[in-house]
Amino acid sequence: MTVPTITLKSGIEMPQLGFGVFQVPDDETEAAVTAALQAGYRSIDTAAIYGNEAGVGAAIAKSGIPRDELFVTTKLWNSEQGHDSTLRAAEESLRKLGLDHVDLYLIHWPTPDRDRYVETWKAFEQLQKDGKTRAIGVSNFQPAHLERLFAESHVVPDVNQVELHPYLTQAPLRAFHAEHGIATEAWSPIAQGAVLDDPTIAAIAERLGRTTAQVVLRWHLQIGNVVIPKSVTPERIRQNIEVFDFELTAEDVLAIDALDRGHRTGPDPDTFNRA
Repeated sequence: MTVPTITLKSGIEMPQLGFGVFQVPDDETEAAVTAALQAGYRSIDTAAIYGNEAGVGAAIAKSGIPRDELFVTTKLWNSEQGHDSTLRAAEESLRKLGLDHVDLYLIHWPTPDRDRYVETWKAFEQLQKDGKTRAIGVSNFQPAHLERLFAESHVVPDVNQVELHPYLTQAPLRAFHAEHGIATEAWSPIAQGAVLDDPTIAAIAERLGRTTAQVVLRWHLQIGNVVIPKSVTPERIRQNIEVFDFELTAEDVLAIDALDRGHRTGPDPDTFNRA
């Protein structure tokens, strides 16, 4: 299975569909990532706070897949924000992953009350210069947070990874990203399963002979998102990557767009400040 790529602002190619390991226990992560790699995924998304970077690294090490064929993302947790602490946290993530660099490093949340994301971003710029990460980006940033980075730093983020699914389509934020050359990456792409019983999506899936999850993932791809579904079930892992041999009609895409209700499954980035 060949997954298409998008070209990030920095010129790096990123697979448009990857495998996420949020809430996967570390002792189950190696098996899940191994199944994903065997199914054809080449982009793996983890984070320091997930506690499973070591499991990801073990699966990569045993896979036999050349490093330059993989795209590995991890994220800096809120408590480590700040210039020097960011540099230390990055080294710790690399140690756990067993890698000398990641392909994408993200600030996990802006945590605006802490007011450290600008100095953290400057450390990210240094990590990129030092070859510790090929691309740098953010997660859960709102336009106001991004505009501050534009004003007070030198590098525009390659990616903003945000909650995004048919019940939270984030159209204004996606338009802002497009204006500034930032790739939109969707976490919780099926709203933790909440959209899978939606009648509109179910009707499209029945017509196409696909699962509702496949229809939602195809919608993400067709509107230009990078998407990182998560599963620990080998059959679902395989189904989630089998979305490149069919297309939704323009009417299907519009019908799914219309399901937006501003529903979040996770925290509000403007008020989430947990360390």
